Amino acid sequence: MQEHARGTAVVPALPPSAPQVPYHPFARWFGRTVLRLGGWKVVGEFPDLPRVVLIGAPHTSNWDGVWGFAAKLALGLDVRILGKDSLFRVPVVGWLVRKLGVIPVDRSAPRGVVDQAVAMIRGSERLWYGLAPEGTRKPVEHWKTGFWKIAHRAGVPILPVYFHYPDRRIVVAPVIHTGGDMEAEIVAIREWYRRVSKGRNRDA
Repeated sequence: MQEHARGTAVVPALPPSAPQVPYHPFARWFGRTVLRLGGWKVVGEFPDLPRVVLIGAPHTSNWDGVWGFAAKLALGLDVRILGKDSLFRVPVVGWLVRKLGVIPVDRSAPRGVVDQAVAMIRGSERLWYGLAPEGTRKPVEHWKTGFWKIAHRAGVPILPVYFHYPDRRIVVAPVIHTGGDMEAEIVAIREWYRRVSKGRNRDA
């Protein structure tokens, strides 16, 4: 996997198979302006795949969301993120998170979040599903297993993306295909993140 990448553009071009939102000049301009003002770039090459589970780490600060959503707008990437269904009942907030591609999920539903995500991916011709494997901004001893289970059961690869705050880079790495040893693979992915990424408040 690549450690870093260089480039002059704020964001790279998306490949044909990547899901994209309808072109909106202001949204693209706004996202790129936020990244430029913050000194951030998205580097690396996105896979030409219609369906992936995108994971982003380390998640250590609310600023991760600012730069992440700015990158999403700048790219025009239609990556979907599951959020608590209660968010959608809050005036204005519900409208905003829906516009940003967040999908309501009922965590108390019998099928569970993993089942809901797998069904959503399987039922879509083109869908990138994103989540933070830590599940929280707080330090955790073990990553949650949901991202691996979703990718494995849906039959799609994992696309790792990481923050490198000292260089102000959001780095897109090559995809990872799941095998049969969930625990070992998650440990290996996290160890790789620890080598290459740098969070705002801590490492992965």
